[in-house]
Amino acid sequence: MSKTTNPNVPQIIYSATSKRTIEGEIFIKQHVFDYIISGTSETYFDGKSRTYQAGDFRLAVKNRLSKFVKIPPVGGEYRSVSICIDQDTLLELKDQYRPDEIIHKPYDNVLLIKPNRLFNNYIDSLLPYLENSRDISGNLIKLKVKEAVLIFLEANPLLKNILFDFSEPGKIDLEAYMRAHYNFNGSLSQFAYLTGRSLSTFKRDFSRIFNTTPNKWLLNKRLEDARYLIQEKKWKATDVYIEVGFKDYSHFSVAYKHLFGQSPSMR
Repeated sequence: MSKTTNPNVPQIIYSATSKRTIEGEIFIKQHVFDYIISGTSETYFDGKSRTYQAGDFRLAVKNRLSKFVKIPPVGGEYRSVSICIDQDTLLELKDQYRPDEIIHKPYDNVLLIKPNRLFNNYIDSLLPYLENSRDISGNLIKLKVKEAVLIFLEANPLLKNILFDFSEPGKIDLEAYMRAHYNFNGSLSQFAYLTGRSLSTFKRDFSRIFNTTPNKWLLNKRLEDARYLIQEKKWKATDVYIEVGFKDYSHFSVAYKHLFGQSPSMR
């Protein structure tokens, strides 16, 4: 799954790694179908965790913040195929699959999808291109993305109520959302969008609720979590920084020492 996915550009992504990989926080900009070929994937969102095995098909719902961990099997590789469903494809198909009713209920960020034989045939048709690093033309990618939508909808017809909901996130309780998602390394503009606000309104509402700026509050909350994990849970500092929402260790280490007066590697 990609951090830089453009919601209007279809993409098919092949992942292969022999090392445990933590992708950190990803803002899912468009729906993504994901098939795990080998290995295990752990996903974290909204205080929940889910584990997915080889052979699982799943849907990552757009406009969500999630963490993904790729775990290869012993002596092997974690391998997966991700199909990013662009909005243009969905708009093209929407009249054929009108939602019964758009209900804005709290779907999980990642949903396990009921498989069928066509799924495996579809993946088999992609692997010769992906595994051999062969270029796939833009027109072929568009056709394969559309094919994926049709196949998944045939086996999971209720997905139309998610896929064809083109509404933007509505204004929600900012305090509750930020307390649940502060350890996700989203930008302020992403937090604003996901809470249904302009950036200026988000900053104004945030300061009114928390009596400080978003950047300062986020930094302190993440560092407090880091200190707890290091001192109480005995985590290694190099394992903590991604967990609490930092992009790189050097920034984390400097900020931690500035706030607490000692390096995070010192317990």
